[in-house]
Amino acid sequence: MHQHNHSQDRQHSHSHQIHLQKKFKIALVVTFFVFLVEVIGGIWSGSLALLSDAAHVMSDVLSLLISWFAIYLSTRPATSSRTFGYHRAEVFAAFINGISLIVISGWIFYEAYNRYLSPEEIQVGGMFIVACFGLAANLFILWKLHGESHGNLNVRSAVLHVIGDTLSSVAVVIGGVLIYWTSWYPIDAILSFLIGGIILIGAFNVTKEAVHILLENSPRNTDAHTVASYLCKLPPVKDVHDMHIWSLCSNYNALSAHVVIHENNVIPQDLILQQINKELQTRFNINHTTLQLEHIACTQSGSLLCNAQHS
Repeated sequence: MHQHNHSQDRQHSHSHQIHLQKKFKIALVVTFFVFLVEVIGGIWSGSLALLSDAAHVMSDVLSLLISWFAIYLSTRPATSSRTFGYHRAEVFAAFINGISLIVISGWIFYEAYNRYLSPEEIQVGGMFIVACFGLAANLFILWKLHGESHGNLNVRSAVLHVIGDTLSSVAVVIGGVLIYWTSWYPIDAILSFLIGGIILIGAFNVTKEAVHILLENSPRNTDAHTVASYLCKLPPVKDVHDMHIWSLCSNYNALSAHVVIHENNVIPQDLILQQINKELQTRFNINHTTLQLEHIACTQSGSLLCNAQHS
């Protein structure tokens, strides 16, 4: 029964990943087209805000490519040398995306500062039309990827690129209108600063979370103390030690632990394991467990948690 559910889950996850790959392909084609239009438009109109947006869009193309490739890899089966499959590829993709965004925002700040010191005249009409086109394309991609980023750091890092892009398109559209009415060209540089700032904040958060997973830290809200003290409240469980909790990727958590059972316990071991696994999955979203049941605590007893409560 348990096995059946597991294979069903895997099939569902696999078909969802393939569905996601299709969406990413569409997003990739549209984004690359936006990049070409914005580069031509930026050079033609002389707008740095458009060109910095185009640089951002190029990073979008790369980030969508990396994310798409990572999703493809995560559908590959596990092998004898990669026993967990390729789940980590997604986290690595998010990390590379985050770092690339930080670098891009630095470049935008540098260019915007130079442009602010010596503003140049801009063809407002061209800037406005191209920015409107970019905005429409980004909204289309966001609509396509809507709802997919929940619980998947890789997709979220790609969506963040697109959100940053959408906001910068809005900024360029507003900038075009303001320059048209006021002819005050430094607005273009100020907008570029704003775009850089938006990109930097999103990039920092994604990179931080990717590093958190790559360092094998416990998932958020699922630290060992919380889980161990919860398990110790279950009737058969006397103590928990040598516990490790980590994330393979943003939506796949694993745990290993030694669980000491009360001497007078009468519940069969497989039922205890079933109960613990169910609790871990529903309460803490831990899908992969390795549990060692013991009646007498082994030598590692005391090395983690719970003993404090029971001493």
